Amino acid sequence: MLTQETAASVIDHALDLGANFVELFVERNQVASISTLSSQVQSIESGIDFGIGIRVVYGTKVLYGYTNRTEADELMRIASELAAKDSREAVLTLGSFDYRSVDDIHGATRTLSVDSEVADKVRYLLAADKVARAASNMISQTRGSCLQREQAVEIFNSDGLHTGDTRHYVRAALTAIASNGTEQATGSKNDGALTGWEIVEAIDPEATGEEAARQALVNLSAKPCPSGRMPVVIGNGFGGVIFHEACGHLLETTSVAKKASVFHDQLGEMIANPVVNAVDDGTMSTEWGSINIDDEGMATQKTQLIENGRLTNFLADRIGAEQTGYARTGSGRRQSYKFAPASRMRNTFIEPGDATTDEMIASIDKGIYASHMGGGSVQPGTGEFNFAVTEGYYVEDGKVQYPIKAATLISTGPDVLKQISMVGSDFALAPGMCGSVSGAVPTTVGQPTLKVDDILVGGNA
Repeated sequence: MLTQETAASVIDHALDLGANFVELFVERNQVASISTLSSQVQSIESGIDFGIGIRVVYGTKVLYGYTNRTEADELMRIASELAAKDSREAVLTLGSFDYRSVDDIHGATRTLSVDSEVADKVRYLLAADKVARAASNMISQTRGSCLQREQAVEIFNSDGLHTGDTRHYVRAALTAIASNGTEQATGSKNDGALTGWEIVEAIDPEATGEEAARQALVNLSAKPCPSGRMPVVIGNGFGGVIFHEACGHLLETTSVAKKASVFHDQLGEMIANPVVNAVDDGTMSTEWGSINIDDEGMATQKTQLIENGRLTNFLADRIGAEQTGYARTGSGRRQSYKFAPASRMRNTFIEPGDATTDEMIASIDKGIYASHMGGGSVQPGTGEFNFAVTEGYYVEDGKVQYPIKAATLISTGPDVLKQISMVGSDFALAPGMCGSVSGAVPTTVGQPTLKVDDILVGGNA
C-alpha cells in the first residue's frame, strides 16, 4: 500500500529532526453491513476507508497525526509539524527495512474483497427473524444485523521493521422484543469471529432466533429484583465482561504506567482467590479478539495475567514497556490509522475450574443467578463498576425461584476477584467491542459460570 522508498524517506526525515522512534501505520478498511427490522431489510451499506498514521516519539512523548494521502512530501510535512516543538539534533539513522512475513493463524475463505454475499446474509437474518417471531405472538419486533469487515494493515518503523497483515471480521446478531401490551422486554443472540462469511457454517439461524425470543419472553415475565449484599452466580460467556472492564483495563500499561491502576505495584502478589486463573490470548483460532500481529507489528501471544490468584503479568505495548520496564506482550492495538496504539486486551477470560452450576446455586441461601450480563459503567482508576443483568433469577434455599428484572451488580474489580469462591467447567467466550484511549477494538470476553460470595445487588423490589 506504501512503497518502501516513500516510507524510508519519511522515517529518515523524522529521525533527522531528532526523534527516537518513528512509525508509519497504513490501513485500508473495507466494511459491509446489513440490518433488518421486523422481517424487512432496513439498510445495506458498504464503504472503504484508507489512511496513514504517523507516530513520532521523543523519549516517551508521543506525537501523532494522520492523512489520507500517500505522497512523501505530505507525510514529511505532517512529521515536521508534529516535531516542531521537539526537534533537535539527529541521534539515530534508518538502516534497510527487514520485511517480516506473517503466519496467518486465522485464515478466512469467504472474504469481503471476493464477494459481499448480500443475498446469503439477508437469508440468514430473515430466517432467524422468522423463528423468533414464530416463538410467541408476544414477540412484537426484531432487529437483525450482519457486519463484515476486511482490514489490511502495513507497518514501517525506524527499527527497520516492515510487515503487514489482513484481518477478516464478521458478526451476526438478532434482538427480539416481547410485549404484553403494557410492558416490553428484549433478548438477543450475537455471534462474531475473526473469519469470513464461512461463519455461517458454524452458526444456526434457528438457534439464534429461538435464543433471542427465549430471553425476551423470560424477561417479560420477570419480577422486580431484591437489593442488598448477597452471593451471586454469574453465567458463562459474556459474564466475563465484568473481569474485562473492572480488572482487565487495570492490567494494561496504559493505566499501570500512570499509577492509575490499583494493581500497578502488585505484580507477584495475591490479588484474587486462588481458584482464579485469568488469561489474555491473541492466538486463539478465529476468535473475534484474536490477531496475527498487533498494530505495532509484534506477533501476538498468550499472556497469563493471574495464576492461582497471583498477579503474574501486565499487558504492554511499546511505549508502556518503556515506561514500566515490563516486557511487550503484542498488545499494542488501535481502532484505525486515526489513533496511536496503546496496550489493549485481545481475548480475555477466566479459565475453567471444576465446579458445576448446580453446585453453585445449591450453595446459596438467598441470592441471584445472573445467567446473562449486559453493559455497564466502570471507574478506570479503581475498577468500581455497575453492570446490568440482562437475564437473572432469584435463588432461595439452593433453588432457582423466579426470573428477575432491573438487577445490577455493584462492586470493584479488586474486591470481586477476592470474592470468587467457585469456578465452573462450562467455559464459553463472547464477542464485543472495547473502547479506550486508542479507540474501539474487537475483543472477546469469557469465563465459565462462577460464584461471587458477596456483592452488592441493586434492584427495585
